[in-house]
Amino acid sequence: MSKNLHVGIVGSGIQGVSNALFLQKKGFQVTIFDRDNPGSPAASYGNAGHFSPYASLSLNRTDVLADVPAMLLSSTGPLALKWNYVPKMLPWFFKFILNTTKNKMMHTARNMHQILDLALPAYDELFDEINLDGLVENKGILYIWNDKDLKSRELEIKVRDELGVKQQLVNKSEIHDLEPNIKPFYHAGVYYPYARHARNPKKILLKLFELFLKKGGKFEKKNINDIEFDSEKPVFVTDGERYTFDKIVIACGAFSKKLTDNLGERIPLDTERGYHVHFKDCDHLLSRPVIFSNRGFGITPMEQGLRVVGTVEFGGLDNPLSKSRIKNLINNAKYMLGDLPEHEDEWLGFRPTLPDFLPVMGPSKNYKNVFYCFGHHHLGWTLGPISGKIVSGMIAKENTNLNLDPYSSVRFS
Repeated sequence: MSKNLHVGIVGSGIQGVSNALFLQKKGFQVTIFDRDNPGSPAASYGNAGHFSPYASLSLNRTDVLADVPAMLLSSTGPLALKWNYVPKMLPWFFKFILNTTKNKMMHTARNMHQILDLALPAYDELFDEINLDGLVENKGILYIWNDKDLKSRELEIKVRDELGVKQQLVNKSEIHDLEPNIKPFYHAGVYYPYARHARNPKKILLKLFELFLKKGGKFEKKNINDIEFDSEKPVFVTDGERYTFDKIVIACGAFSKKLTDNLGERIPLDTERGYHVHFKDCDHLLSRPVIFSNRGFGITPMEQGLRVVGTVEFGGLDNPLSKSRIKNLINNAKYMLGDLPEHEDEWLGFRPTLPDFLPVMGPSKNYKNVFYCFGHHHLGWTLGPISGKIVSGMIAKENTNLNLDPYSSVRFS
């Protein structure tokens, strides 16, 4: 049956391409739409490059809320706010506050763990079909911290222990052995030896996109303005044309809200603005990604050099890049590694985030042939293939032993 069904996807990032590839595996014909070409400077290009199957604990934590004022006031802190966006952000913040109880925190952590546990095998299914050319390194990921806010670190370790996440606590000497070029400001850390990192996320995405085309997929560089229906079949409306499909997937990250609003679902999707800079020809200074937990930033060795990533800035989709956030990343990188050359490539991207820090995956509340796959916040890169596998299974009406209710958009009704 599926060989005669045509699926349209909005979004050519890691979510959209992963959905497309797993739909092709099930025999569907697939067309991807995006206003930009795959690999454009969006989230799937500019992310930290981490494959992070351990990262079950999100920001809706009992310890984070009390620290928000201090974070906002700190020039080196991980959190920032565009004050002109505060009125628009208030409804999201209220919902976020309601999700910071211990029970809600654990609900998110358990349901993130459920899909994160399957993330690397789902990637391997796709990687088996392409030549990675050294674009993925299996050297683990290291988190370090100083002797401040130790209760937060204890909470993270405890929750991951409860979930069965494998983690290796490391002391000062072990951190130095792993990464001798880091200045010795650290107190302790945790190492995830099975985690991986991308040497160039854009190249990986483009290889997966080329695989999609090779398998008969189609791409239309067009902006989807609206979705209409013709006898229950969804229709993509562009500036000059209409495209009718049997089923569609909305997977355009932070830009998904406009379309879901038009479909009559008030999903409280907003964006955490994230930044990166590169220090060219410095990737030899680190062997693996290192995250400094206290300041909420990380550094990943990549082909472009050291990619310094981080900060959470609430400011919507329209505000310009904040030079203060760029300066924050530069100063933090030098705090970790000492003298570095002039930085390159200032980048701003958008992490699509829901107040409960769970993604939306599954059918629309109002339209049975419309499916959603967005809202993966900091873990969009890690969760692309497993999300695509899950949603493609839903479209194919396959049975699963996963509890998929926590990811339904109905939870916001």
